[in-house]
Amino acid sequence: MAPALSSWPWASLGVYKYFLLAPLAWKAAQEWRGKQGGGAVLPVDSWWLHLLALFWARGLTYQFWYSYSSMLFLTRRRRVVPDGVDFRQVDLEWDWDNFLLLQTLIGAVVVNGPLLPGPKHLSLWDPRGLAIVLLLHVGFSEPVFYLAHRALHGASLFRQYHAAHHSSRVTQPLTAGFGTPLEALLLMLTTGVPLAGAFLMGSGSIGLVYVYLLAFDYLRSMGYSNVEVISHRVFEALPPLRYLIYTPSYLSLHHREKDSNFCLFMPLYDLLGGTLNSKSWELQKETYLGKEERAPDFVFLVHVVDIMSSMHVPFVLRSISSVPFANHLVLLPFWPVAVAYMLLMWCCSKTFLVSFYYLRGRLHQTWSVPRHGFQYFIPAAKDGINRQIELAVLRADRIGVKVLSLAALNKNEALNGGGTLFVDKHPELRVRVVHGNTLTAAVILNEIPSNAKDVFLTGATSKLGRAIALYLCRKKIRVMMLTMSSERFLKIQREAPAEFQQYLVQVTKYQAAQNCKTWIVGKWLSPREQRWAPAGTHFHQFVVPPIIGFRRDCTYGKLAAMRLPKDVQGLGSCEYTMERGVVHACHAGGVVHFLEGWEHHEVGALDVDRIDVVWKAALKHGLTPA
Repeated sequence: MAPALSSWPWASLGVYKYFLLAPLAWKAAQEWRGKQGGGAVLPVDSWWLHLLALFWARGLTYQFWYSYSSMLFLTRRRRVVPDGVDFRQVDLEWDWDNFLLLQTLIGAVVVNGPLLPGPKHLSLWDPRGLAIVLLLHVGFSEPVFYLAHRALHGASLFRQYHAAHHSSRVTQPLTAGFGTPLEALLLMLTTGVPLAGAFLMGSGSIGLVYVYLLAFDYLRSMGYSNVEVISHRVFEALPPLRYLIYTPSYLSLHHREKDSNFCLFMPLYDLLGGTLNSKSWELQKETYLGKEERAPDFVFLVHVVDIMSSMHVPFVLRSISSVPFANHLVLLPFWPVAVAYMLLMWCCSKTFLVSFYYLRGRLHQTWSVPRHGFQYFIPAAKDGINRQIELAVLRADRIGVKVLSLAALNKNEALNGGGTLFVDKHPELRVRVVHGNTLTAAVILNEIPSNAKDVFLTGATSKLGRAIALYLCRKKIRVMMLTMSSERFLKIQREAPAEFQQYLVQVTKYQAAQNCKTWIVGKWLSPREQRWAPAGTHFHQFVVPPIIGFRRDCTYGKLAAMRLPKDVQGLGSCEYTMERGVVHACHAGGVVHFLEGWEHHEVGALDVDRIDVVWKAALKHGLTPA
């Protein structure tokens, strides 16, 4: 049987736990409509509205700090612990806001009692209350938290109540809220007593509640952010200040070594208690000055597909980015913010670091160009996009990246010839530029049923379409290539050995495939075009964005993808619609290129003879079909 206060009573409710706040919303609505008095009340006169507003404001404080700390393009040099957060930690901390929910519910009990005056009897602000709160915080909250925290590190209490919190080695603002009900009550004690003291002394105010609670959460979030934000020069100019305010480095040492730095916000109590880690200030200075950036061995250069998918990046909502992308309703309110951020990125026009992970102890990073999918289809934007990709390639070459792989539209044939433009323009490149399409073709081809006699191929004259057609015809599989250009078809047909050319057939209408159940889609299909497929057809696809599955009597494959090896570390976000630990085949193709140490660029037309070579290499290194 679990110890008391070691688990949350609403743990089984999932997202429905927020309905526990429904009574507060109902009470606020009643007061708003004037059902409890002689007329409607103003929002400022309702404790119920204040409780709900505080719940959201406090949650947003942690979220904003999380977003900042996860913007690797801004913070990567000043991260205390450089490692990434993996899916295990994300899942463990999924319900990090339980403490806010508990404190809000307890607050509802308090405001419903006779001791707390109604908001309309309080001033908006009373400076005396702030002085009282600060005195009580320093004289009560800090020492009580310090002593309770040290007690939680006793063997029995630590195992029952505090071990889960310490399982997160890489702290994040959301880690601050992750804990047991006992820890949440301890936090509430440290915030509740100073506020209660101010109200009992007649100096409480509405503004004081907001200022103290939000300041408390702000400092908690900062300490757990894993990013140094206070200059070491401040502590050198004012040495006593280092005992009055902690830093992310200070807290990080506690999470890693556990036997020091127990304070809430003030290291003074660690000094008095003899638990101050001697490395605290040295680490703080070293971190703030910026660690020497380690050059990644591999870079995957991505782009945003659309406005909604731009909110799938790890620094927006961790709960969204850690699962395959979907258009969630919760994202709609953030749409204007995403548009504004998109415009800002266009103005800055710099490639930025999105995420990273370690494979075989080597650093792999994902960079993104500040361009959205629709821009790739605007002729006037072509030169600008290529310029951004070229700058990313040159930057990767300058810092010592071994392989840079181009994602989806960044290697579009009409845009830059599948990366050929950059290799031809800069023949001295040390970084290997890879489009990864060889492995993409291999994944698609290995999905084709072994008993298939014919296939229908759209996008047949593209890089991938050409390679797939030439590979399949060698297997004596009839390939119906949909294309209106006889010239391009004949050019591809002549590349096939003479004895296999008969297996390549040009078709110009979808009706030609009405008896073929294997469709390989490289060009977007409308519902009208899909209806020509017979029942039971499976749509393999390499088109971006993927086609929409309109047919219930058919099956639809996802974009070609592979699962990364099991020894991947620090991976905590999904790649677009891919499952956890799964990446697009072109991404995996770049990984294989790096792991094999191949020295050639993989750009332009695919070498059909290398498809099986790349496939076997991928399997050898532990990548598996998704």
